[in-house]
Amino acid sequence: MKRGGKGRVQAFRTRTAAETFALAERMAGRFTGREVVLLRGELGAGKTVFAQGLAAGSGVPDLERVCSPTYTLVNVYQGRWTVYHIDLYRLETARQVEDLGWADFLGEGVVVVEWAEKVPFPLEGITVEIAVADGDARRILIRDP
Repeated sequence: MKRGGKGRVQAFRTRTAAETFALAERMAGRFTGREVVLLRGELGAGKTVFAQGLAAGSGVPDLERVCSPTYTLVNVYQGRWTVYHIDLYRLETARQVEDLGWADFLGEGVVVVEWAEKVPFPLEGITVEIAVADGDARRILIRDP
């Protein structure tokens, strides 16, 4: 774990999708229900697996429903609190991202954003950067605000 000027950075290496899921599940187990998690990484890096782990740690009972909202843009799951799972992959303009109704989600549950680098306005949250290491292994950096 490294400490910087703001927040902290933790580095992890997972060897399988199951380990990536478990890391996210443990992380969400400490949530209070008002977090914003900004997921970044290339296509296929494991953002959705991480989101599934966050949902599990948030008490979402039907994990088969937890899938990437690439076409619906926002999926909503109920656990100990509401989980808003947002995918910005298909959005091309800042206006499209802004029109998702962010104000309705923030502070009302856990907000998980895939492709967070497309958010065109300041949004403070836990940033998770996932990178393919080799094979199924992933390097994961978690930055707390």
